[in-house]
Formats: sequence, structure tokens, C-alpha cells
Amino acid sequence: MPFTVKPRSTTRLLLPLLLLLPVFACGYVAFIASEQAGIDRLAETGERQLELNARAVESEISKYIYLPSLLELDDGIRQLLDAPDDLEQQRQVNRYLQGLNERGGSLAVYVLDRAGQVVATSNWLAPDSYMGEDLSFRPYYQEAIAGLPGRFYGIGSTRGEAGYYLAHGLADAQGHIYGVAVVKVRLDTLEERWSRAQVKAYISDENGVIILSSDPAMRLKSLRPLSLATRERLANSQQYSWWRLDELRLRARDSLGDGLEQVRYDSGLPDPVASDVDYLSQSLQLDDTPWHLTLLTPLQEVRRNALSNAMLAAAGCALLIVLLIVWNQRRKVITTRLDAREALERANRELELRIDVRTADLCATNERLKAEIRERLQAEQTLRMAQDELVRAGKLAVIGQMSTNLAHEINQPLAALRTLSANAVRFLQRGAIDTASANLESISELVDRVGKITGSLRAFARGTDDTGHAQLHTAIDTALLMLHPRLETVRPLIERDYDQVELPIDQTRLEQILVNLIANALDAVREQQAPRLWLTGRQRGDGYAVEVRDNGPGVPPQARDHLFELFYTTKPGDAGLGLGLTLSASLAAAANGTLTVTHPPEGGAAFVLTLPRSTQCSSPDSRAS
Repeated sequence: MPFTVKPRSTTRLLLPLLLLLPVFACGYVAFIASEQAGIDRLAETGERQLELNARAVESEISKYIYLPSLLELDDGIRQLLDAPDDLEQQRQVNRYLQGLNERGGSLAVYVLDRAGQVVATSNWLAPDSYMGEDLSFRPYYQEAIAGLPGRFYGIGSTRGEAGYYLAHGLADAQGHIYGVAVVKVRLDTLEERWSRAQVKAYISDENGVIILSSDPAMRLKSLRPLSLATRERLANSQQYSWWRLDELRLRARDSLGDGLEQVRYDSGLPDPVASDVDYLSQSLQLDDTPWHLTLLTPLQEVRRNALSNAMLAAAGCALLIVLLIVWNQRRKVITTRLDAREALERANRELELRIDVRTADLCATNERLKAEIRERLQAEQTLRMAQDELVRAGKLAVIGQMSTNLAHEINQPLAALRTLSANAVRFLQRGAIDTASANLESISELVDRVGKITGSLRAFARGTDDTGHAQLHTAIDTALLMLHPRLETVRPLIERDYDQVELPIDQTRLEQILVNLIANALDAVREQQAPRLWLTGRQRGDGYAVEVRDNGPGVPPQARDHLFELFYTTKPGDAGLGLGLTLSASLAAAANGTLTVTHPPEGGAAFVLTLPRSTQCSSPDSRAS
């Protein structure tokens, strides 16, 4: 017999799949929307960060721009260029350039003659001095000798040290250029600044070569293929010394519009896991230079947030579908009940018609039965009287039986009580106190037995008032024990001054409040040279105030009005959620107490827990640990 699938079975199989489609669609739409919103936020933040870093680069360069032109004011340099063989004049100029270089914080300051040869330099005493070097092949010299500002980034041909060259043509009053002044500055401080700030960025020059980067692996990589003519020109100028200038290959590049790109690097760049990370790439042209500053922002966090939002949206859609299904089933049940009620009413109307017909037949029979009923009523009345008499007799028998049993049970203890009491009197008269005491204890036990016998005839309903009470010193010791690992890390000096007092709050809740307050105090004094905590307790009016104070930096004024708000926290990053103080204040209020904060003039913060008193304190507890 061939296997066939019934239409109803097919519907049951396809229905779950059809219900899952809107769930996945909702999650996908939420993922795309959340991801786009996250990228937009990153782009907006990146633009501000890009602008700040661009201004920092321009500021680093601009503070040295005046330095080459300043040498034009020195007559000694003009005299040296007119008489390059004057060794004494050369030493004076070298010393002057050396002092200028040290004060300016540059890498080197030197002077070239019209032929491009170094005639004076700040590093004249170094073994690898520039003195006598022929740098006429450098583009910055060629630009400066032509009367243009010389700007050039390259690797030094003598020391192999990368730097940015600022050149200025030295001209006389008639505008005749008689030499070139050059200042070489270092820009690797920008890379160190980016690394400290954990910023992924690089600067590419007019050749498309990365000259500065927060990741050393990206430095001196080309962003695009270099033609043979370009490579020959760069080799002649020795701008990058003999570096290979390999191309920085991308595994993927997608345009996001508005100058934004999503990139993924190949060959493990810019870091060992970069090939698995997508970055948001933003670039900006720097002023006064042909350079571009590029900022790379990782997109992992945006993707994780988008996935979380997608899961929430899918869960919400699934919940909505489940509610719709439940509502539909409820509607069907109500419809079925209404149909059943209507059918019951129809049957009831038909039954009433039949009853009317039968009622007429029964009326005659009813009259005949009335006579019989009267006779039977008389017989029943006689029988009921007899039954009442039997009931009264039975009650008397039961009462008599209970009295007999109670008398039997009580008579034995009473007889023993009579004997023991008489003996106790005699033993007391004889001075046998121990024996009399033993008889009295036996009498007490017999009295308890009589009470139990008679107590079986009564029942009491008792209610208990279960209110919590906490020992303050126990709660503080428990809180410090729970925070022992953090105390070992911070190692503060803890001063205690409080009473061994009982407070009307559950022990666990008091410990929970103290744990929150002491933990916050430990966070506040973590960076202090001499961290200290004060745990004090004082009688305050009709209540008792417990104070937790620290010598930390205190609460900022702008945060003081929001301390007890839900989810508000002053702790950085993922270090904090903002629930501890809110929960502690709620627990204090539930115990008819308060939780407040004060700001001592000597610094730090003091949180005060005030609770009503339940008992008098027994002894003070003051010590430091």
C-alpha cells in the first residue's frame, strides 16, 4: 500500500515553519536596523576623533615651521656660506645649530649651500654627522632652492632615521637665495599617543604609502599598487631608503556611503586577529600637507549589540505569536461554550413542554396520593417522636461513658497526688529535703498529666508575630568576611567604633546593606596612598545610626542628586550597574529606616544607615584593623 500524506497532517507539519518565518524576518530586520544605527553612531564619534587627531598632527608640524626661516636672521650663517673654508666660523655656526636643535626638540638642524652640500649641522660632533653630505637629490632641497617651502617625509640616508623635513631658502635683501636651512623633526610621538589611547589610525602620504601608524606592521606599506615609474622616482630620492613598500592587501572592502568604508585586512594585519575583524574606515585630508589621516574603528561590538537586539526582537515576535495563538484558542473555547449553552437552552424548552403535558396527568394522581400522604404523615410523626426519645437516651449514654472514662483517668493521678503530697509533708517535717523535692517533682509531672487529659477537651488557635532582629557587630563581621579578598587587595586601615546592639531588621538584609556600602567605600579608596575606612555607630534620637565613611575622592557634585536612582553609577566602563545603593535604600525603608549620604569637609563620603532601636546596647566595640 503506497504511503500517502493527509492534507491535515501536511498542515500540521508546515504550520510551525510558517510561524517561524515572521520570527526570523523580525530578527533580521532588527539586526540590520540596529547594525546601521550602531555604524552611524560610530561614524559620528569617529568624525570627531578624526578631527581631533588631525588637528594634533597639524599642531605637531606647525610648531617647527618657523624654525628654518629663523636661520635667515643669523649673519654667521651668511658669512659661513660666503666663506665655507672658515673653520672657526663653521664651529660657531655648528654650536649655534646644536643649541637651537636641543632647545627646539627636533632631530637635526643643518644648512646646505647652493650646491646641496651640508656646510653646518647640529650633529657635527656625532660619528655619523651630516657634515659634508650631498643632499641635492632630496626633493625638499630642490623645492627650497627654487624659493618654495620644502616639505618632505622620508628616511634619512645617513642614519636611516625617519622624520619630517622642513626646508627654507635663505635669501638676501634682493631675494637672491644663497643657501637652504633644513629642520628634521620626529613624528613618532603621534604613534605613541595613538597606542596609549588604543586608537587604530595611520597617515598616508602623497605616494599612498603609510608613513605613520599605531600598528608597526602597517608602517611603510602602500595602499595601492606602485607603478615602475613611481618606484624609480622613490628610489632616486631615497625617500623610504630601501624598503620594499609591499602593498597592504585587503580581504574585503565595502562602501557604506558618505566616505565610509568597511574593510577587512589580509595577512594578519593590522594585528594577529585583524583578518577576522571588520573595521569602519574614515579618512580626512590634512591641511598644508598632501597627507591623509585614516581612522579604523572595529565593528565587533556593533555586531554583538545588533545580534542581541535581533534576538530580543525575535523573542518579542515569538511571544506575540504565542499570545495570538493562546487568544485564538481561548476564543474557540468561548465559542464552543456559547454553542453548548444555546443547545442546552433548546433542550430545556423542549423539556418544559413535555413537563406541561405530563403535569396535567399527574394532577389527578396527586389528589389520590394526598390522602395516602396524610395517613403516612401521622405514622411518620409517631415514628419521629420515638426516634427523638432514642436520641436523647443515646446522648445520655455517651455522656455517662465519657464521664466514667474521665473519672477513671483522673482518679489515678489524684490518688497518687494525695499520697505524694502527704509523704512530702512528712519528709519536710523530718528534714529530708531531697526526698521531698523528688516528691514535688513527681507531683508536678502528675499535674501536667491531668492538664493533658483535660486539655484534650479544648483547642486554641494561636498566631505568631515573626519579626526579624539583627546583631550589628555580627553583621559587620560577616560583611568584612564576605569582602575579605577585596580587603586583601586594597588593605585599608579600618577603624571601628560601635555598640553591640540589636536592630529591628532581618540579619541577612542588614548584612546585604553593609556589604554594598563597604564595597563602595573600598572602590573609592582603591587609588589612595593611605586608604582608611571608619565603621561607627551612635544613638541618634529614637534610632541608631550606622555610618560607613572613607577617605576617597568623594562624590562629584553633579552626581550627588542621582546616587540613589536606579541604574545610576559613577564607576567606569563595564565596572559597574548602579543597583547597590538603590537596593540598600529600599531594604532600609522596608525596615522603617533611612539611608543617606553626607560629604565631610575633610574629604571622602559617608553613608549613614538609621534604624529604630529594639534593645539597649550591651558593650561598645571599638578597634582598628
